[in-house]
Formats: sequence, structure tokens, C-alpha cells
Amino acid sequence: MKKIVIDPVTRIEGHAKISIYLDDDGQVNDARFHVTEFRGFEKFCVGRPFPEMPGITARICGICPVSHLLASAKTGDQILAVTIPKAATKLRRLMNLGQIVQSHALSFFHLSAPDLLLGMDSEPANRNVFGLIAADPELARGGIRLRQFGQEIIELLGGKKVHPSWAVPGGVSDPLTQENRTHIQNRIPEAKTTVLNAIDLFKGLLKDYEKEAQTFGNFPSLFMGLVTPDGLWETYDGHIRFVDSAGNIVADKLDAANYPEFIGEAVQADSYLKSPYYRPLGYPDTSDHCHLDSGMYRVGPLARLNVCSHIGTPLADKELKEFRSHGTGTVKSSFFYHYARLIEILACIEHIEILLDDPDILSTRLRAEAGINQLEAVGVSEAPRGTLFHHYKVDENGLMAKVNLIIATGQNNLAMNRTVAQIARHFVNGSDIQQGMLNRVEAGIRAFDPCLSCSTHAVGQMPLLIELVNKDGNVVNQICRD
Repeated sequence: MKKIVIDPVTRIEGHAKISIYLDDDGQVNDARFHVTEFRGFEKFCVGRPFPEMPGITARICGICPVSHLLASAKTGDQILAVTIPKAATKLRRLMNLGQIVQSHALSFFHLSAPDLLLGMDSEPANRNVFGLIAADPELARGGIRLRQFGQEIIELLGGKKVHPSWAVPGGVSDPLTQENRTHIQNRIPEAKTTVLNAIDLFKGLLKDYEKEAQTFGNFPSLFMGLVTPDGLWETYDGHIRFVDSAGNIVADKLDAANYPEFIGEAVQADSYLKSPYYRPLGYPDTSDHCHLDSGMYRVGPLARLNVCSHIGTPLADKELKEFRSHGTGTVKSSFFYHYARLIEILACIEHIEILLDDPDILSTRLRAEAGINQLEAVGVSEAPRGTLFHHYKVDENGLMAKVNLIIATGQNNLAMNRTVAQIARHFVNGSDIQQGMLNRVEAGIRAFDPCLSCSTHAVGQMPLLIELVNKDGNVVNQICRD
């Protein structure tokens, strides 16, 4: 058995590597995605007062702190057993929409556009955001401005762009001012134009990436996400729905509080990332490359567009209809995460526009006060990368006794592993390693936009070493980036 190791996977948030296993004839036998950093929040949060949890868990990630902030605050609402004011709900929703915009913009324009615009086989030294700026400065500028738009919404509500402690159990701490509402409204036309241009650009590139669209995680699986009772696309509230590859609803109106009934959590020896699966269908047989879709499911933008009936805004619904023409029942290829991400940015901008016109949005009635009324609660919200669960148990004094977090990226773990194996089997020739081959394997992971940076960060440039090792353990070929 020979092995190719890609370490680290580049242009993702966090540290990971990929192992590609070859047989004696140099053909790809399997591939594995390994997360090499450890998350310890479930343990060191034990003993903390539960009102501190939104502020603490926002520090899990610098890319999507709002996601944890809101899921944690919603869990705290249940511990208090309160219904928060309408204005607080709408302001939380507004911040989450801004969070999705900024995170999706980062993923598409900064991390994946270098592959799509410069080419999978382009020179690695140029295949990055700086190369993109040189090749298409207007596109790069638009992406930067679009991300800034989402970040400004977070900052104007929460006081800062990263790790705001604004959402609290029972509501939010500060209102939206008229001045800040006007500022956001004034930026909407530019943001909308930027994402519409990006959608047209992506659709124009599809003819050049037909092979990638067919091989980047194109397999049957379940899809999971939040929807409203009417099946509308949802990011903050609603209930959980699973659909299968044909688009049939497998389970609907599921309560997040009962998640252990429909989500199992498995671990693998070669990764710190958990592997959740749909419990009623069982853990997938990962040794069977043809029937991995039993309990495997995907979350995130691709899943949300597959599980909803409609988005509820005119421009996004028009794009959703065209998006669905790329699949039967559902869009199965993970390559279309990019397309789904752009449609979600558009949907967020349209929903932001609607929310800012709501009279409640400037209300100062923002918080419900109560004591501890429940000792266990589950909060759920849609993070940019998918459905996020916070499960807390507290004692009578409100101190955390147990914490369980089910992160969106983990829920895609089984699908990411199958994706890299599928891409490697199609593109990698073990006797002749080419950068473009291995970049496609990495790009398959970037399509999911995994967020692994939870509590570990690197300083400086990380080296890249790819080795081809024969069955005797001898290195027969390697590519190294200092």
C-alpha cells in the first residue's frame, strides 16, 4: 500500500490533512480527510455560569462567532423558559443574515475563486487571493466589499465584527439605531449587484468545470436543514427536515431537543472531528464505496436549498429554480455548494432589506428577565456551514454541568471523506503526481468550506509536503512547498 499525504489542506479555516491510499498498481484505493486540531470547549465550559456561554462559545471560531453566539443564547432562553421580545428575535435574525453574507463571501471570493477563476491547474504561487486581485481586481474588490457589508451589520449591532457578546439569554443587549439602519440600507444596492454579478460569473464557468461538477462529491446522501412550518428556507428558527437524494421528505418537523433520536455521533481514530449520522438509517458502511448513503447526510448551503420548498424573496427564488435544474430531486454534487452559497448571499441581502423596513427593528424592548426554570436545553441555528446544535445541562445554581456541541462541519465529515475519495479516484495518477491533481482533492474540501479553527491557530506560513511512499516505506517521490 502506498500513500500520498497532503498536509496541510490549504485555503480552509483551520488545520487538516488528506491521505490518499494507492494500491500496488498506483491506483487510488481510498482517501481520508483528517482534522488534526483538538476542540476542548465541551470540557472547559463545565462549571461556568450559563449566562457566560454566549460570550465564551463565540470564541470557538473567528470566522463564524455569531453562529455560536446565537445558538448559545437560544439555549439560554430555554433555560430561562422565556419568550424573548419580537424585536430581539428580529435583531438576532438580522445579525445571523449578516454573518452568513460575510462568511459566504470569504469562502467564495477569497478561498475558492482562485481555483475557479485562475484554474485548478494554475501555478500554485499565484493560485490565491493575491493572484485573484492581480487577475481580476474588480471581482476581488467586490468580494472584499461584500464581506465588509456583512461584517458591518455584525459590528453595528454587536459593537465589534468578531466575537460580539451582544446576544444574551433572554434577548439582546443593545438596539439598532436609526443612523445604523440607514447606513446598512444605503449599502444594500452595491451588495446586491456584487452577488448577482458573481452568480452570473459562476454560471458562465460551469461549462469549463463539467468534469469537476460530475466528480466533486456527486453521490446520493440525505440532506438536513431548518425550514419554517411551510417549508420556507430558514436560518434562525423553524424545525429540522431531512430529505433524501430524490427530494423526498424523510423526516420533518423534528424538534432539536430530541436530536439524539435522529442524530448519532460517531468518532474515527484518524480525526478529531466527530462523524454524525442519521440514526434511523444507521452508520454508513464506509468500506462499501457504492452504498454510503444510508445514514450519511449533508448540511450547509447545498442542503438548505435542497430541503426548502422556496426562499421567499423574488431574486433568490428565481435563482433557486435555475439551481435545481442541475439535479433530479436534489442537487447532489458538492461542487454546487459554491452556487448555493452565492444564492444564499442574495437571499440574505433580500431578507435584510425586508427586516430593516420592519417597524419592530428599532424597538428598545429587547430582553426578557427570568430565573432558572429548566436544567437542560438545546438551542439550534443555521451557521453558514450548516445546522449548529448547543446542548447544555445546568445545576440549580445555573452552573454548566454538561456541554455538547454538534458543529456543522462535523456533520459533513462523512460526506467530505467520500468526496476526497471520489475526486482522488478520478483525477490522481499515483505514478505521476501533478499539483493540479492534488489541488482538485483539496478543492473538494473547500467546496464544503469547513471551519476547523475552533481553538487552534497557526502563525506564519505552513509548509506543504506531499510524499509518495512505496509499500516498503521508502519515499519515491515528493513535492515540497516551504
